[in-house]
Amino acid sequence: MTRRIVLWTALLASLFGVGWWVGRSSATAPTDVYRNLDVFVEVLQKVKQFYVDPVESQKLVDAAARGMLRELDPYSQLLDERSWGNLKATTQGTFGGIGIVVTMRDNYPTVISPIEGGPAWGLGLRPGDVIVRIEGESSAGLSVEDIVSRLRGEPGTRVRISVRREGETEENDYTIERQIIVTRAVPYAFMVEGHVGYLRLANFSERSGTEVRSAVERLRREGATRLILDLRGNPGGLLDQAVDVVEQFVKPGTLVVYTRGRSKGQDQRYFSGEKQPLLDLPLAVLIDEGSASASEIVAGALQDLDRALILGENSFGKGSVQGVFPLRGRNAAVKLTTALYHTPSGRSIHQKERDHPLTAVALDEEAPSQPAARDTTPRPRFKTASGRTVFGGGGIHPDVVVEADSLPPLARRVETRALSFRFANRWVNQHSRPAGIETSESMWHEYLAFLHAENVEFTADELERERAWLDRGLRRELARRSAGDAAAARVALEGDRAYRRALNELGRARTQRDLFARLPKSTSLAQP
Repeated sequence: MTRRIVLWTALLASLFGVGWWVGRSSATAPTDVYRNLDVFVEVLQKVKQFYVDPVESQKLVDAAARGMLRELDPYSQLLDERSWGNLKATTQGTFGGIGIVVTMRDNYPTVISPIEGGPAWGLGLRPGDVIVRIEGESSAGLSVEDIVSRLRGEPGTRVRISVRREGETEENDYTIERQIIVTRAVPYAFMVEGHVGYLRLANFSERSGTEVRSAVERLRREGATRLILDLRGNPGGLLDQAVDVVEQFVKPGTLVVYTRGRSKGQDQRYFSGEKQPLLDLPLAVLIDEGSASASEIVAGALQDLDRALILGENSFGKGSVQGVFPLRGRNAAVKLTTALYHTPSGRSIHQKERDHPLTAVALDEEAPSQPAARDTTPRPRFKTASGRTVFGGGGIHPDVVVEADSLPPLARRVETRALSFRFANRWVNQHSRPAGIETSESMWHEYLAFLHAENVEFTADELERERAWLDRGLRRELARRSAGDAAAARVALEGDRAYRRALNELGRARTQRDLFARLPKSTSLAQP
């Protein structure tokens, strides 16, 4: 007890000392800074002395720090050991784990897909497998973050899970040895119709630029003369990787982005340095409300430089740069907004007063994007390299606005309950032959019987109107199980309006300039 009192006294003394030092040593600091710090210490002391229950000092200080940072903006945060580790794993693109992407369905973690070559894939885990226990304890009700922290760990260690599989009565137990899992920034890239290459860029981690470069080179060898870069749902990541992606398509020495901050060293200008960029490749970029941060740097730079046609929906509007500062003596860090970035034309696309930060999607995790709030404030105008008008202050507004299709009623009821996902799991598990990508008439009737058994009501007319939607959803899940995520993406793109519009525009263009020939001198066919 005496030792605890001594330590507590030392903590209070040090905090009072810091308050005095801040006030004395900083000529530019307001005179009330150290007084307010003294108030904080006094409140802390009162809580320790008089609160009805004992409290831990570190928890109080951490809570106060989180509250302080929350007052700044949604992106400034105190990172504890787990959060900091997850951030490093996301940006570095490697971590120790079992190699699955999961989401929460019906209160249990459910496998979306095992990563090819990973330990879970090698042991035969499948999409749709429900993880009901981890190390013998029920996984019901756990958050995605809790699941991630329990499944990740040091390479070489093991974790035991129990899995329930659609169509099987008994659970399966797996003991999986964790390995180094390498996340892929480019999960798939493939050729589509009209000599067009399609490239999906999911995040901006340490290898994003390298993976894009390799994928584009491969697509070119396969005959691509035009390219679609899909940034939809990409929450961003490392700024230097955004620059690396842009410089592959613009002249050397071109300004890509610059940052402005308050502290010394935050004003930076980033120029392209690629020696042999692809300047003759017509390029279309797809964005939506989930495209944020580094995604917006890429889209904004390529738009300002008239190097790509931007299609889709207004992007998220996160134009700020965060720095991570480790805390001495603790395995923790502070993430602070240190600057705003600006596109080559000089516009800041940052939209203030966000209620929630956009959560980065990490492997072994599925995180929803927060949609951008519509801002009716008039936006400042800027000019692209060719004189087209673009707008700042609220995300990237696409050159061609293509709103995402909403699902018709029956298809929505099926998709929101993941019934095509579940039926594909059951069909694959109950049939000896592997699933194909096309549906047979007998499979279709099995599917309808499954929907009836799940109490999905529909009329014959409704079924006829929406059969194409339902069939595509089923084929997507069958393709995922027979040939992986790339095959599933091919099927999903069949009904993708923004993708089809990009194909149409690229089909009319021999050069990049041709892509803008039919557009007015603004960023879209309708002003925001």
